[in-house]
Amino acid sequence: MISSEPTFRPLDGASFGVEMTFDDGTSATALDTFIAAADEIRARFKTAGGLMVVKGLTALEKAPERFVQISETFGSEVENYHETPTATRFRHNTIPQVLILSNLPPCNHPPPPCPEPRLTDSGGLVVQFPQQQNWHTDQSFRRPPPDITLLYGVTTPPRDQGQTLYADCTAAYAALDRKTRARIQGLQGIHVAGWTGRTPDDVRQGVTPLDLPPHQAPQRHPLVRFHPDSGKPALYVCEERQMDFVAGPIEGLGAGPDGEGATLLRALLRHATRPEFTYVHEWSPGDLVIGDNRCLLHAATWYDAERHARLMWRTTVMGNPGEEYSGDTKSWIPPAGFEPTHGMEKA
Repeated sequence: MISSEPTFRPLDGASFGVEMTFDDGTSATALDTFIAAADEIRARFKTAGGLMVVKGLTALEKAPERFVQISETFGSEVENYHETPTATRFRHNTIPQVLILSNLPPCNHPPPPCPEPRLTDSGGLVVQFPQQQNWHTDQSFRRPPPDITLLYGVTTPPRDQGQTLYADCTAAYAALDRKTRARIQGLQGIHVAGWTGRTPDDVRQGVTPLDLPPHQAPQRHPLVRFHPDSGKPALYVCEERQMDFVAGPIEGLGAGPDGEGATLLRALLRHATRPEFTYVHEWSPGDLVIGDNRCLLHAATWYDAERHARLMWRTTVMGNPGEEYSGDTKSWIPPAGFEPTHGMEKA
């Protein structure tokens, strides 16, 4: 029996997304309400463009297994990070489906650099690439990539730091001029993990790219993905550290950090992260943000890691990547003789 009901409203300051709260304000009850109202929640998530902010889930901190249960409502598989090429320092110590993102040990994951300037002339946060870095979709260096990411704030910095930004790539694609749409249709981006020696800085400095086993090899994805539920096209690009600047970043265009492919990638990132397409989430402990990797970009922002702790839990959900991936097997399954994290000691 549900003793509370979810309430929905549009996100403040955004043209997409929905916020969900619970009418009785009781966190423990909210977990049960979430599961019981899963059908309505999924429907609201889809009609809101694939972004949902859930407030009032502080009880999850004491029950990480419920985080996995909530995640299961969004797809057929919640990933087990012990079976993927994920460095051990990012793994939750008891729940294999939960990834840790934190500046605290043993994770020791630093924040991104602070852009200069950090604020616009009107006092808002700078969101647009290249001033704001780190725009990406999760694990795009795999095929098929995960559909949906759930990010939960356990310990969060002050509200003016450590935000997470989201960009509506469906709206961004719709706003492209006809010439650009025609140019990018059918093109493939080449995605790869940033520790493999293929970033623009690596290429410029003459770093020898790592010889990767098959399950860590770069993966190709269309620059334009069609959402399997709505059928709408959306840009699918990632920041420079998640693209291959040795072979790409865009297949068939001039390679390297100063080639034709890099120029196009940066133009698309600048366009997709314009303020009118973005939402800035100011974290409070107990917030859960659910984002659709098939049609959104997201980015973490700077915070003062010497003064403030940040501890986030993340799950990724798979099961419906779209027709482009029909028949694909998981690219990250290692061949015989390899562990998933082979060669990742410095990742």
